[in-house]
Amino acid sequence: MSGIEVILKGQLSDEPPILTIPQATLLYENAPLNDLLFVANEMREKRVPGRKVTYLIDRNINYTNICTINCHFCSFYRPPGHDENYTQSITQISDRISDLEKIGGSRILMQGGVNPDLELNWYTNLITELTVRHPTISLDCFSPIEIEGIAEVSGLTTREVLREFKDAGMHGLPGGGAEMLVDSIRSGISPLKGSAKNWLRVMEEAQEIGLTTSATNVFGFGETIENRVEHMSKIRDLQDSSISKGLPGFTSFISWPVMLENNTFGKMNKGANRVELGAGSVEYLRHVAVSRLFLHNINHIQASWPTMGLSVAQIALNGGADDIGSTMMEENVVSASGTTKTDASINELRNSIIAAGYIPSERDSDYNAISENTEEIQSVVR
Repeated sequence: MSGIEVILKGQLSDEPPILTIPQATLLYENAPLNDLLFVANEMREKRVPGRKVTYLIDRNINYTNICTINCHFCSFYRPPGHDENYTQSITQISDRISDLEKIGGSRILMQGGVNPDLELNWYTNLITELTVRHPTISLDCFSPIEIEGIAEVSGLTTREVLREFKDAGMHGLPGGGAEMLVDSIRSGISPLKGSAKNWLRVMEEAQEIGLTTSATNVFGFGETIENRVEHMSKIRDLQDSSISKGLPGFTSFISWPVMLENNTFGKMNKGANRVELGAGSVEYLRHVAVSRLFLHNINHIQASWPTMGLSVAQIALNGGADDIGSTMMEENVVSASGTTKTDASINELRNSIIAAGYIPSERDSDYNAISENTEEIQSVVR
């Protein structure tokens, strides 16, 4: 029996051993795809039993495109003073949330850039007003790097900023800006974004004060497979620490390949020194499957339809993922770098789940079930 077979068989046991970085790297690189997806699906069944696959009715809102961080893979941001700069007003943002309410949504994911012109009270006023106008909508806002930028402008610590936002009504801190939590890679693609340690510290602070958090991973920057698993390892270590404190930690892990068509990072990759960037469908499915096996302490693994398409997301549901993501309604950051589909209707998500052999289950941002309408599901099937 080969080393790969031994590792996979161990993952099928009643008490699967925790994978090491070398073991996960070996599976990622060399395990037969069908075997890897099968074992990941079996692990998904242990951690999230049953035939339900969850989805979220939400909307992305990018409140500003002004940013000073200059990530090489980002086609969305504009530097201060650019002709295409924008910052949305409270009314503009509220109108977008009203559109979400009309289709029965429960969450907005609001992120932008590190905008040096916005002071702390701009953010707290925004959150407070949105909470008053839309009391049934969860506000999952900003990212660790935005929190760092706001802290610098306001002269507060990141923990103090997070506390101010929570007191104003913010529900969660999404996991944006993680990309690769490996400093040798991070410094090359986002030299102003700061270390992996900073991202992890802000997330830890958010978890400690009771904000809902998720973990993300963008890959395909020319890093090694071991680098990708190292990223997962840092997420897993923080999750262990949070759980040991009695905290829920990250709700989920979401990963996707970098989009390169329209950004500086993709355009720089030419000539004799060109390296393979991005990732195809098979590589993405391997990434999802390994994340399910490696992240033994995170229950929910999300399939990324915006970058890979709904058909690949369906395969991921049979290879470790238990969630198909959200409606989004609009998406400006990833789409600016090349992806073409930026929203999915509720029926599209449900139909995709059903076609993959599962039962759609609407959830909120904390993965609580919202509704179980059997007649509605049957109507989608028909």
